[in-house]
Amino acid sequence: MKTPTDTPTRRVRVEVNGTTLTREVECRKHLVDFLREDCGLKGSHLGCEHGVCGACTVRLDGQIVRGCLVLAAQADGHRVETVETPTPGKRLKALQDAFIEHNALQCGYCTPGMLMAALELVEQRPEADRAQVREWISGNYCRCTGYHAIVDAVCAVLEQQKAGRFADEPIASGQEARA
Repeated sequence: MKTPTDTPTRRVRVEVNGTTLTREVECRKHLVDFLREDCGLKGSHLGCEHGVCGACTVRLDGQIVRGCLVLAAQADGHRVETVETPTPGKRLKALQDAFIEHNALQCGYCTPGMLMAALELVEQRPEADRAQVREWISGNYCRCTGYHAIVDAVCAVLEQQKAGRFADEPIASGQEARA
């Protein structure tokens, strides 16, 4: 019978929110657990642990991923961004402010993952309409808000973007527009 000390580990080097970290992690540890337990970043939440709810959504090299479906070892040599980044870009800060202004959060459990998904939408689909916003965020479950206020908040940021507010901020590197 194996004991906890028999669990295989691997040394990983990951850039998390701009800081390069080197840690020894269990080979089976998920990225969201690594962020929460090893990095002390509690913003990415554990919901379903099956990639369905979106509460654990983070960016890996500029692309959103479900942190419960990616192993920490798979992030070795890569860049991870969470909602807790100490220097949020203008789009993320605008989304955070809009979520507050439009009451787009209640319990807040889905909010970090929802913000990361919304950020990708704002960057990749700047011409999105309400229906497209609702469809884009449909992979992130929210049991409290009914999504209306979330869609309002994201649309408000899209309008700011159309007005040129973020013209001087580049899209996150590593991202390509979806077809």
